[in-house]
Amino acid sequence: MVQTPTRAVALDLFRQYNKTESLLKHALSVEGVMRYMAAKAGEDEEKWGIIGLVHDLDYEMYPDQHCTMSKKILTDNNWPEEYIRAVVSHGWGIVSDTEPITQLEKTLFAMDELTGLVTTSALVRPTRSVMDMEAKSVKKKWTDKRFAAGVDRTIIEKGAAMLGVSLDELISDCILGMRTVAEDIGLKGIAPQQ
Repeated sequence: MVQTPTRAVALDLFRQYNKTESLLKHALSVEGVMRYMAAKAGEDEEKWGIIGLVHDLDYEMYPDQHCTMSKKILTDNNWPEEYIRAVVSHGWGIVSDTEPITQLEKTLFAMDELTGLVTTSALVRPTRSVMDMEAKSVKKKWTDKRFAAGVDRTIIEKGAAMLGVSLDELISDCILGMRTVAEDIGLKGIAPQQ
């Protein structure tokens, strides 16, 4: 029987399949951003957050079957189809042919990759924090392909276009969302002096 998962259930499931701290921090980053974006859009923060939390559920154990195994695991755990589809759609064009259609899916697609770039940008700042970071700091690093080389900028650009927002707005929203979980993801850093 299909059940709407709680955050506790989602986190337990994520931890069953992922042991590395970096993947947990990424999941928490995306969860924070998704909750922030849901609130901004007047949508269901809990649903958006939970989907953000488990979006890379299968990544550590099944990297070669990314999104495919997530679909199987979530189906086996009686998750709602809407949640499963959203998780699978974030890999569109890379490991999945499920195109992001809803606002939630487009947001997850756009923000997943961007959280990595924001994290890396924060870690090279003197404060090692997102609390005092602005979009322009991330944009300065945008064209340097050696910086955060694993981050595919074209996916972020495609996501911004899907959402009909500028890159600057998308980056700003990502930073603001990550600030809500800065403590949990190790990016609170040294608070700037007021």
